[in-house]
Amino acid sequence: MDYFLTEEQQMVVDVARQITDELIIPQRAELDEREEYPREIIKAMAQADLFGLYIPEEYGGFGGGIFEVVLALEQFGRGCVGIGTTYAASALGIFPVLLDGSEEMKEKYLPDIAAGRKQAAFALTEAGAGSDASAVQTTAVLDGEEWVLNGTKQWITNGGEAQVYTVVAVTDREKGPRGASMFVVEEGDPGFSYGKKEKKLGIRASATRELIFDNCRIPKDRLIGRQGMGFVTVMKTLDKSRPGIGALGVGLAQGALDEAAVYAKQRVQFGKPIISFQAVAHMLADMATQVEAARALLYAAARHIDAHPKNISKISAMSKLFATDMAMRVTTDAVQVLGGYGYMREYPTEKMMRDAKILQIYEGTNQIQRNVIGQELNKEYNRA
Repeated sequence: MDYFLTEEQQMVVDVARQITDELIIPQRAELDEREEYPREIIKAMAQADLFGLYIPEEYGGFGGGIFEVVLALEQFGRGCVGIGTTYAASALGIFPVLLDGSEEMKEKYLPDIAAGRKQAAFALTEAGAGSDASAVQTTAVLDGEEWVLNGTKQWITNGGEAQVYTVVAVTDREKGPRGASMFVVEEGDPGFSYGKKEKKLGIRASATRELIFDNCRIPKDRLIGRQGMGFVTVMKTLDKSRPGIGALGVGLAQGALDEAAVYAKQRVQFGKPIISFQAVAHMLADMATQVEAARALLYAAARHIDAHPKNISKISAMSKLFATDMAMRVTTDAVQVLGGYGYMREYPTEKMMRDAKILQIYEGTNQIQRNVIGQELNKEYNRA
């Protein structure tokens, strides 16, 4: 379908597609097997100026929006969700600064992120605080001109590889959700270290580590926005970032569909290519329809978010929910079309199926997305 991209947007697609076809796809199996962070591919993305897509021009960025990020991530997801996640996580990590950081903070951090000189990471999740973000136990106490952080963050994407971390910590336990704040922590800050690197079912090329804060001292001006507004910043950040997860899902499903369709034309059984059998043709038809439907919703959501950046929780959650549930179905069906070959590591569909699962979990499980959508519908119909 023609989605009427501008010349600049088509350029983003073309550059991201070239990196995917020439660098990501040839290396994805090896990087997955070795659980290796894709440093050289990240450098190529930086050289292509893709890390600045969503950053304003005054800070060295492209000046685009969520839609441009979605276009790039769709291509990266088609190649490897692990590598795409590495790219997306840097945007997630710096969104709090972009949304609520002071002008001095933006001038300090955004140019390096836009140029790809530094990567970012978002640190919210803890052992007891996943979907229930209000259960965060990490604390921050003001001591003179410094904040002192104590606690552990779990399953942080880009952990140990990023240089800039946006961290949620409790500054006043008695205020509940209004007692959390957000801070920038830099690699090398005293009292900040990394825990174990996790071994995962999928997205093995992305780094997932613990972050440990043991009397970690940071300057007072590293507070993002106002004290006590941390969860507000978190919610605004996730509203902006969730379409990117949907984009990874659409790209992944497109890649799985491509693999399945090509195989079905080449695989001969009973004297015919299996695509000629109705059972297989109908599977492929359903897969293709689901991919295009998810893409249409995703693109519409991203454009809406860029044009109307307030009250976007429902459409953001929908774009993540629909696209990632779809990706799980389509990758599972792709393995089925390839049969025994699809289950083998020498074919990419088994990796695609493994990678798809995390899309339904991170940046808010799809059960949480349904909660968000339901809550927003309740508000709308109360006003009606």
